[in-house]
Amino acid sequence: MNLLRRHPVAIALVVLLLATAIHPLSPLVDAVTGSAPGDADLDRPILYVLFAPLSNSLDALTFFSQPRAEWALAVWILALGVWGALRRSAAPLTWRRHVARALVGPGIVILLGVAAVLLPRPVPSLTSDGVGTVIDYHAHTNLSHDGRPGWTLAKLAEWHERQGFEASYVTDHNVVYDGSLPVPAGTTISLLPGVEWSVHQQHVVAIGPVEALPRDSFGGSTARMLRIFAAIERQGGLSIASLPEYWRNHWEDLGAFVVAGVDGFEIVNCAPKALGFPPDLRRQVLALAGSHDLMVVGASDNHGWGQVTCVWNVSRPGAQGFHTNRVFARPLALVQGNGWSWAAAVSQPWYMLRSLSWSERASWLTWVVIILLYRAMPRREGQGAGLGILARSLGGRRKVAVPNETPT
Repeated sequence: MNLLRRHPVAIALVVLLLATAIHPLSPLVDAVTGSAPGDADLDRPILYVLFAPLSNSLDALTFFSQPRAEWALAVWILALGVWGALRRSAAPLTWRRHVARALVGPGIVILLGVAAVLLPRPVPSLTSDGVGTVIDYHAHTNLSHDGRPGWTLAKLAEWHERQGFEASYVTDHNVVYDGSLPVPAGTTISLLPGVEWSVHQQHVVAIGPVEALPRDSFGGSTARMLRIFAAIERQGGLSIASLPEYWRNHWEDLGAFVVAGVDGFEIVNCAPKALGFPPDLRRQVLALAGSHDLMVVGASDNHGWGQVTCVWNVSRPGAQGFHTNRVFARPLALVQGNGWSWAAAVSQPWYMLRSLSWSERASWLTWVVIILLYRAMPRREGQGAGLGILARSLGGRRKVAVPNETPT
């Protein structure tokens, strides 16, 4: 009871780590069937597992939908600020110290958010049993208006390689990539031609032998926008309706999309605005695509701002390029459309802990024990924290031999 009273956070975390292991989430989910794939898995680098608490936390921040992120950050910042301000102290504090203690927790949350977007770090990669080509259908460079400065073709290729991709279409906003630029030296993946057209309330990913189009011809109304699918087909390319636009702006028009000649739909997109796509609507799109033999794809929609992806496509070559038959996604991304956004501060950590592998769970428990021992190790009066305290806590207290002599 004394341990629980002195270290409630550590004990609660241990309980949660053990409780979430009872009914864990699969590391990967087939977004089409909803089942765990038996021929694909995630390969986690050693450093990723060694620092699993940080790695998993940054991933969980990356896989937030926009409304869930807004709610979670607001709740965490407020709760940690109040907790820091109300914590008891052994000595009286000035108002400046009270303010500083209240700002520590919110500051850490903000730093973690920035790190999730910008900090280079180890990331898991997809491994499959040779069932097809691992490909991304939607990615950007710095040529897009919202691309990260300096996010070149070489960096885009390197980013995909680290996560197990073998090919990626380059689909900058309204800037055609025709594949004529030299592939960066050392690149082992294929960079394929494509573009993302911004038309009336819709983004359309065009892949294959695409050429420039007069975008003004497809603006102003849904009826005019729908003509872009036929225009892409005349070029010999394939058109894919992107998320979140068709969900938010054209949900009642999807039948017209099919009649107009759309070739496929994104069913998973890793952008924050698109991650909230509800599972029941995803099932409706799958049914629509299945009844008309259309493609369904996942998209990283990477603009250079995130370090890890939530989705991979395993595809096979077809008559007009690649034809997707499998879409693998991280379960933490697929659940973003579930439940109430205001509960994200609690549900996101819960989903994160449920999705841990056994190696990651062991890493979490090890770090909890190390920090608990460090905190519990007695110190001499006036002695500050340091590596020496940590070493003694892990190695045990050294016994000093006492001479068997009585001084005279």
